[in-house]
Amino acid sequence: MRPPDESTSLDRYLGGDGRTVGDILAPLLLPPQALRGSFLFVAAHPDDEVLGASWLLRRSPGCHVVHVTDGAPRDPTLRPPGAPPAREAYARIREEESFAALGLAGVPRDNLFSLGAVDQEAALDLATLTGCLVALLKALRPALLVTHPYEGRHPDNDSAAFMAHAAVALLARAGRTPPALLEMAPGFLPAPDGRPVTTVAFTEAECIAKRRMLACYASQARALESLPVGSEHYRAAPRYDFTRPPHEGALQYEDSGWRMTGARWRELARAALETLKLPEAPWH
Repeated sequence: MRPPDESTSLDRYLGGDGRTVGDILAPLLLPPQALRGSFLFVAAHPDDEVLGASWLLRRSPGCHVVHVTDGAPRDPTLRPPGAPPAREAYARIREEESFAALGLAGVPRDNLFSLGAVDQEAALDLATLTGCLVALLKALRPALLVTHPYEGRHPDNDSAAFMAHAAVALLARAGRTPPALLEMAPGFLPAPDGRPVTTVAFTEAECIAKRRMLACYASQARALESLPVGSEHYRAAPRYDFTRPPHEGALQYEDSGWRMTGARWRELARAALETLKLPEAPWH
């Protein structure tokens, strides 16, 4: 289903001012083949792909979306008021919201996958989740994989970044051509290697389209209502060392008082690297 006031063809390729995906991503110097095939979006939670990449989603016919978690934390106090007491019931609500939001971007239900991790607990099973992602990459063969940066904002976001980089490394080690890695975010911290960021400044029509997609996530209305929708940012993924902190000082999720800490997350990342037989040096 598409909004009745939007065109049904070229709007995935052209912005209101004629910008194409190639125009926007050209400054990032991605491999030429990255824009010639399908795209796969790997998001930590339902709604993350809309927050970070609604513009690109609406211009990516045939894309697929993977949610690492089902968006339902085990602790009921971390769910919004009015959420069902059963975690599984809340997860189903979040899934249905995703179907509606992605439908507005032309993404069919069959193109949405969930790896089923519990919200805030993806780091506990990084090696297995990475294996699942590798299987999807082999089956779908995307040219571009779009995911989160490693910035310490949320442990699941960092886990999605780890999985994307590890999956690409595993494919390359097996002699397969992996997808190029692109990061999405409402805003980035400086990259470890200073690589450039490209910004999409939205037209009014694009702002309306993103608001309509976000409005589908009614269970998240309180958290989403104050977030800006006027632009999105993309960059080619830098190399990361997931055994080191993403930056100095406390991480954002540590300041939130959650159970996961940066030190614990990095212990789990190191263990996953050993299980996957990947080196600890920066890679992707």
